[in-house]
Parts: sequence; structure tokens; C-alpha cells
Amino acid sequence: MHNDNWTLEHTYDSPQGTVRWARLGAPGLPPVVLLHGTPWSSYVWRSLARALAARHQVYVWDMPGYGASAKHEGQDVSVGAQGRLFAGLLEHWGLESPAVVAHDFGGAVALRAHLLHGARFSRLALTDVVTLAPWGSPTYRLIAEHAEVFARLPDNLHAALVREYIATVGGPGLHPEVLTRLTAPWLGEEGRPAFYRQIAQNDRRWTDDIEQRLGEVAPPVLVCWGTDDRWIPVDRAHRLAAALPDARLHLIEGAGHLVQEDAPAELLAPLAGFLDV
Repeated sequence: MHNDNWTLEHTYDSPQGTVRWARLGAPGLPPVVLLHGTPWSSYVWRSLARALAARHQVYVWDMPGYGASAKHEGQDVSVGAQGRLFAGLLEHWGLESPAVVAHDFGGAVALRAHLLHGARFSRLALTDVVTLAPWGSPTYRLIAEHAEVFARLPDNLHAALVREYIATVGGPGLHPEVLTRLTAPWLGEEGRPAFYRQIAQNDRRWTDDIEQRLGEVAPPVLVCWGTDDRWIPVDRAHRLAAALPDARLHLIEGAGHLVQEDAPAELLAPLAGFLDV
């Protein structure tokens, strides 16, 4: 199952380049959209997407600059651009008020689409999300400050850096094949510059202007968090749930930042209950 086939067969032409996406589950079922963060792709949602597709029509997508979607020089892959794009993508799909499940900076993307670009959600699940400052691991911040230096690393050292960086998410540790699959989009002529581009473009201003508006979030929210998240400590989960008007908090013991990989069943249970209401 680790080395399984995960492909996004559909495309959407966005201002930031071609977005690859897929839809799982029977037509007519309640829609749910899954958002990934950095340095991830929709691949991290593969198990949950397939499980949720029994009772939902599940939409997954790779943001521009990530996974199988377009990567090119001069591309705007900031959280600001992704938030605008997500609102447009929902219109393209004809989804007026879907449920949304977001991880990492996908949380900031979903919240920007909702608070700044008029996107409506029936409910919103936020899993180990980038929302409250400060965010970004020490390594992430170091690379952000010196992206042009790191971008000159030889290929073998760049590959080792990405792999070791991804491996610091906390929790029980990633399966080696999963680690290889998560590293792969960031290698090669397109992937390598894309890795530093997205880090260089994502700074606190994209979350600062939504953090002060969290009290305006309309849908009910489920905040899920791994207690061993080494990138965004679990105290943020308590602060985030407290800042939202209608939120419940669910902690997943021993899971790291990638709860989807560490504890998919423990994440599916609260998600399914929340989405089925």
C-alpha cells in the first residue's frame, strides 16, 4: 500500500499554472475538499481520501508549485495566491458550500479563501495547520532567510537536505518508501528550484491578516492535532480552537505533523463523525 499508485487525472488552468486534481466517490454524495500544505502534495491524503469516498465525493488537488502541478520560474506560489486560486477552483468545480479538510498551510489557504475571497464551507476541519504566528520550523526559517544560498547546493546534498528535513516532522517516523515519495517532487530541474521558491515566498504576512479575523469564521470547525508535532507544537491547537467561534478540539496522541501518515485511523474517526453530521 505504501508504494501505491496515486494519480490526479484532471487539470485546471489557473493564473499560477496548471493544477492537477482528482475526484473520488460517487456523484451526488456530499462534497469534501482536501487541502495539503508544504512541502507536501495531495499524496498525503491518499488513505483518508479513499476512506472518505465511501460516503462523500472527495476532491483532491496539488497546489501550483507542488506535487504533480505546474512548477516554473517566476511562479507565485504564496499562500496569498493559493487562497485566491482555491476560491476560483471551488467555482470551477461548482461547489457552493463543501466541507473542507486542510493540513499545514492548507489551513491558511482555506481560511484566506473563506475570509478574504468569499468562499463558503459547510464545515471546516483543520489538521496541524499553519495559522497562528510564529510558525515554521527553525530549519524552514533558516532556508527562508538564505534560499538563494541553499538553492546552489549540489544535487546530492539538496536531495539529502529535503529528505532529512521531511523526516523531522515528529511522531513514530515515516515509512522509507513514503519518505522517498514525498521527497521526489522536489528533485530535478523543475522540483529543486520549486522547493526553495515556495519557502522564500511564504512569510507571516499571509497569516497575520487572517489571524485577527478568526472570530469571523462562519462554519463549525474541528481542530485535529498530533501531540508530537515537531513543526507546529500542540499548544497552537488549543490557541486556535479558542480563537474560533464554533470549534471543537481533538488531539491524537503520539502523532507528529503528518497525522495522516502516523495515525490515519485515529484521524479518520473524528473526521468522519464531524463530516457526517
